[in-house]
Amino acid sequence: MTQPTTARQAHAQFTVPTKHPMVMVLGSGDSLLRVIEKAFPATDIHVRGNEVSATGDPAEVALIQRLFDEMMLVLRTGQPMTEDAVERSISMLRAAENGETGVETPAEVLTQNILSNRGRTIRPKTLNQKRYVDAIDKHTVVFGIGPAGTGKTYLAMAKAVQALQSKQVTRIILTRPAVEAGERLGFLPGTLYEKIDPYLRPLYDALHDMLDPDSIPRLMAAGTIEVAPLAYMRGRTLNDAFIILDEAQNTNPEQMKMFLTRLGFDSKIVITGDITQVDLPGGTKSGLRQVREILEGVDDVHFSMLTSTDVVRHKLVGRIVDAYELYDSRNGK
Repeated sequence: MTQPTTARQAHAQFTVPTKHPMVMVLGSGDSLLRVIEKAFPATDIHVRGNEVSATGDPAEVALIQRLFDEMMLVLRTGQPMTEDAVERSISMLRAAENGETGVETPAEVLTQNILSNRGRTIRPKTLNQKRYVDAIDKHTVVFGIGPAGTGKTYLAMAKAVQALQSKQVTRIILTRPAVEAGERLGFLPGTLYEKIDPYLRPLYDALHDMLDPDSIPRLMAAGTIEVAPLAYMRGRTLNDAFIILDEAQNTNPEQMKMFLTRLGFDSKIVITGDITQVDLPGGTKSGLRQVREILEGVDDVHFSMLTSTDVVRHKLVGRIVDAYELYDSRNGK
C-alpha cells in the first residue's frame, strides 16, 4: 500500500495478492468491507478489482493500511476473516495507536491455535483471551475472572486437553462446587452421581467439542479424565495433573483454600469464575472474591481479568453484561 500524505489528507492504495480471492478479504456480500467503512466513517474507501484505496485523515488511513496488512497475515495462514475478527482487529490497532503498552498485533492474537479437532480449531479471539492463554503456559496457578461468554472455562479446557495430548500431564481433573447439593438437590431422583451431573454438564459439553466423544467414557473409566464435585477433592494431593475449578465464585473461603492446597508436583491449576454471579447463601463470602486480596503478588500465581469486550457469544451478551454492571454501580453493589 502506498501512502502519500498532505497536511490534511492522505491517500493509500493496497493491492490484494491474487492468491487471496477478494471475497475472502471483503466478505460475502461485502460484509467485512461494511464493518471497516462503519469503523472509519470519515474515510473514503473504494474497491476496484483487487485494489483497495482509502482517502482521509492521515492517522485513520494509516490505521486502515495496518488493518489490511494484518488481514493478509491472517488469511495467509488459511484462517478466514469474520466480521467479529475485523472488529476486534480494529479495536486492537486503536489500542496500540493510543499508546497501550505490550499490545499484541491482531495477527498474533487471531492465529494462535490451541487445539484442532474434527476440522475445528480452538484459538483465542481477543487480546485478553490471548494473554490468559499465555498466562496458563507461564504460571502454575492462574485465575480467569470475568463475565459469562468470555471463554474462561472453554480456553482452560482446551489448554488442559493440549497438555494431556502432549504428555505434559497424565490426567485432567475438572471440578465445580455444587452450591445446591443440600436440601433442594436432595429432592431430585437418582443416585448422587445423577444428582450432581447437572452442575457438571457444561464441562462434559466442552470436552465433547475437544475430544472424540467415543474416547471420553474410556478416558474417564481409566481415570485419565475426572469430572467431580469440589467436595471430592478434600484430602487429596493432585500430582501430574491439569486441574480446573469452574464457577469458583461459588466457593467459600475455606473451600478455596482447600482446593489450592491440593496442588501436587508437576501440576497446573486454572480457576475460573464470575465474581458478579455469586449464588452462595446470604452472608457467605465468596472465596474467589477474597483470594485475590490474599494471593495478589505471590510468585507463579496470575490473575487474568476478562471483561464484556471479551465476550465471544452473541454481541448482545456483552451489552447485557455492561448494563448489569452499570445497574450494580448505580445501586452500590
